[in-house]
Parts: sequence; C-alpha cells; structure tokens
Amino acid sequence: MDTSLVYQSMYDLIRKTSTELPEDIHTALKNARLREHPDSIAYSIFDTILESSGLSKSTSLPVCQDTGTILALVKASQTGIYDEIRSCIIQAVQALTTEGILRQNCMDTITETNTGDNTGEHVPGIHFIPENGPARVGIMLKGGGSENVSTQYSLPDNALKAGRDFEGVRKCILDAVFQAQGKGCAPGILGVCIGGDRASGYATAKQQLFRRLDDSHTNKTIALLETTILEQANSMDIGPMGLGGNTTLLGVKIGTAGRHPACYFVTVSYSCWATRRYLIELDDTGAISRWL
Repeated sequence: MDTSLVYQSMYDLIRKTSTELPEDIHTALKNARLREHPDSIAYSIFDTILESSGLSKSTSLPVCQDTGTILALVKASQTGIYDEIRSCIIQAVQALTTEGILRQNCMDTITETNTGDNTGEHVPGIHFIPENGPARVGIMLKGGGSENVSTQYSLPDNALKAGRDFEGVRKCILDAVFQAQGKGCAPGILGVCIGGDRASGYATAKQQLFRRLDDSHTNKTIALLETTILEQANSMDIGPMGLGGNTTLLGVKIGTAGRHPACYFVTVSYSCWATRRYLIELDDTGAISRWL
C-alpha cells in the first residue's frame, strides 16, 4: 500500500465521520419528526437537530461539540497492513485535532492533563480483526454523555425481577433506557450484547452500533426482540432530550456472545442521536474503493 494514500483515506474517513451524519441516521431523524405534533417541543427539537446537522454537512464542521471517543475497527488479512493503517489513523487524528475538526478529548489519567492531540494510552481505541479480502476500516465517534449511560447487567436481577431468559433481557434493556432519560442526548440508539464476559460484552455491544438502522437481524428471535424493545421504549414518552415525545430510541441492535455457565451478562452501549460511524473498503493501493 501507498502510505500517503492510506493516510488520506483515514483523514477523509475520520473527517466525514465527524462532520456528516450517516444517511440512515438522518432518515430516522426525519421520520421521527413526522411522528411528533408540529406544535410540540419534540417536533421543535427534531427541527433543530436536522437544521444543525445539515449545516455541519454543508460547512464540513463537527456534528456535535463533543467529538467523542475514537473507536476504529480494522479488518485486514495481514498484521503488516493493520500496522500501516493504525499508524495513519493516529496521524490523521492528530492532524484533525490540530485543525479543530476533533475536540481535544483525551485526558491523561495519572497527570490529569489533556494530551492535546486526542492520542494517549489506548487512545484512539483501534481493534484488529483478521479477515481475508480487501482491508476494511470502521470509525465511530462516541460522545462522553452517551458513554456515561451505557451499562451492564448480571442476570438474574432481583430488583428488576429479571431471570436468565430473553424476558429478563428485555427488562434490563428497557431499564437502561429508563435510567438514561434526559442524560444521553435522546433519541438514542442501543447496541446490546447478550452473553460474553464483562469485557467482550461491551466490545460486542459497541460493535452493534455499526449496523444500519434499517437492517434486520438474521436470527428471527433476536430480530423480534429488537423490534419489541424499540416499540416499547418509544411508548415510554421520554422523547428527544428527555422532554417527552413519541421517539425515545431510533434503533435497537442486539448481538450475542458465548458465556460461562455461571454468568449471564446483558450489556447496553447507548449512543446519542448523533451516532457518527462510517465504514470503508480500501483497494490494494490504500485508496478508498467504496463507502460501506
């Protein structure tokens, strides 16, 4: 690969992720506005969101003042390709931070000082997934407010009367929505993992947020659970920004992971309405061959 082309691809990918809402998110927000009464606070909020995100796209400025925590998923057939892409991601992050497209969001935990360029220990978070075929790179910018209301449950949960079954899972996810109201910049999108351990649950849940809102899970049971939770959450009248309305969630995306017999975790990764993520495929030179 040509390093200069790889760098430009990572720069373009991260800049677009910061400044342009994905098409499926934009469509979901427009549809949500249609479900609200024109004289309602909820309708006014969606008007403001759509106007603001439109200005961000036209002026190539950040969708949200919190440019978030940077997560990258790199799928490649060789570690050498991954190393090259990883280096270019870091350089592009530093350049975009200098330009003001990314806010300085990385704090050194020991010194309590800002690193100034959005890089630090384990930042940005870059994960390598071995995979044959063309290299693919996904970028997600996840705001701190939405990350704060992400959560994990261990079943059974006596307080929720939730057992180790999908009914218990449903209760946990809806409780997460209820607890987040007014805090996570609703309407939100949920990435969920049923199973796994404490660490893999969060990783798998966050990866679900890369799924398009208009897709459907290949497993009919999980697909039905996603639809049921979305409908029930939107009947809770939490609404945009927690101020009431018919749309509390834009989507629910659930994944599963093998678990230890003694453990049954339900992990919820909450993302705000400004869910910023894009996925690209690279050609052999390192240039973007297509946006996925």
